[in-house]
Amino acid sequence: METVYEFTLPKGYVDLSGEIHRRGKMRLATAMDEISATRDPKVLQNPSYLTIVILSKVVTEIEGLEIITPSHIERLFTADLAFLQEMYQRINDIEPPVMHCVCPDCGKSFEVPVNFTEEG
Repeated sequence: METVYEFTLPKGYVDLSGEIHRRGKMRLATAMDEISATRDPKVLQNPSYLTIVILSKVVTEIEGLEIITPSHIERLFTADLAFLQEMYQRINDIEPPVMHCVCPDCGKSFEVPVNFTEEG
């Protein structure tokens, strides 16, 4: 079973020097990730901060950053935050992430594994 997934952010994390970082890794969440996030002081003050804390626990790598903190996740563009939220939901689902597709030529339905990395 795969437990760590690579991704490429749509916009990229911009560090303090202006450099853009797009590639990273996210691991599957554990029950403790979610439990400990609900105990975070910022989450207790503002429940909508829960997503930020959980993502800071499961995003294990963004190229060029030594560690991932809630501050890093806070500074992502909204498109990147939405991308990571979607990825979190998909990889932590019971079944492996797939997209249901229909061939435009023949109309046949099929499934394609979801790849969160950009190719090309």
